[in-house]
Amino acid sequence: MNRQWLYAKPPTGRIGVDTFQWRETAIPAPRAGEVLVRTRMLSLDPANRAWMMGKTYRDALEPGQVMSGFAIGEVVDSTVAGFAKGDLVEGDWGWQEYAALPAARLTRRTLEAPLELLVGPLSVTGLTAYFGLLEVGRPKPGDTVLVSAAAGAVGTMVGQIAKLAGCRVVGTAGGQDKCDWLTRDLGFDAAVDYKAGGVRRALAAACPGGIDVYFDNTGGAVLEAALSLMNLRGRIVCCGNVSQYDVDKPAPGPMAVPGLVVTKRLRLEGFIVMDFYDRRAEAEARLARWVSEGRIKAVVDVVEGLEKAPEALIGLFAGRNRGKMAVRV
Repeated sequence: MNRQWLYAKPPTGRIGVDTFQWRETAIPAPRAGEVLVRTRMLSLDPANRAWMMGKTYRDALEPGQVMSGFAIGEVVDSTVAGFAKGDLVEGDWGWQEYAALPAARLTRRTLEAPLELLVGPLSVTGLTAYFGLLEVGRPKPGDTVLVSAAAGAVGTMVGQIAKLAGCRVVGTAGGQDKCDWLTRDLGFDAAVDYKAGGVRRALAAACPGGIDVYFDNTGGAVLEAALSLMNLRGRIVCCGNVSQYDVDKPAPGPMAVPGLVVTKRLRLEGFIVMDFYDRRAEAEARLARWVSEGRIKAVVDVVEGLEKAPEALIGLFAGRNRGKMAVRV
């Protein structure tokens, strides 16, 4: 039996359990050119919610489809040379236990590491942090790097990579306990609780020399505050807009953006991690070495059971996780 979660209906405001629908159906048989995969672990990401909002860099989700999402799994049957039973593969086949997919949509994983690392810190999540910071943000030793959603999947990795690059690192997170964890356990130099109010004032105190690189995962109030504190020729890495995904009505954009960008000669650049996939092997090898040497702590919050995927995604937007959120199937 193939257990699946379908995308049932567009949410009004925040997602709920009724956004999804459980279905049990027959396990598909692979056709010529396809590979049958059994899911081992699902990646839960803010992008899961963004795909419900309309076409982005990929087609929008439509009601009745299997809920989209990145996964890692094991080959059960194959009609394609190069994919054998037992091979570990990754791809975007969504919230289901089995999927029959064209081989072109799968990537074999040969890196030896626990599944919870392969689904995030040593895959899309880690690559997003690595290329976003080092290639788009281009930090220099001594720079002050600000990271929003710093206790989340990408943010935890960005902050630690920035420390390895010789930077002073400040994070924002929701709640003092998360802020304390960032400085105590992950090596951040300072952390600001955006829920405590007075974000701009708190950031100014945490970044007395201004901000050279801002890695923006959230948009919203933190972006507006960071813009006013950017140093001359600062770089803003636009990675996500999580504060605006799961709301009834997105907030208006930051004030005075054109003037600040011009007068401070700022560079704002968005990116999608697939832009850098031609250099994926190089980055994953480096990330794996940093993790094995203990220079980066890979933080993964694993939820057990496919049936709990909706609750886990709801929890992600409620800020219940630290680091990467994943579901073991």
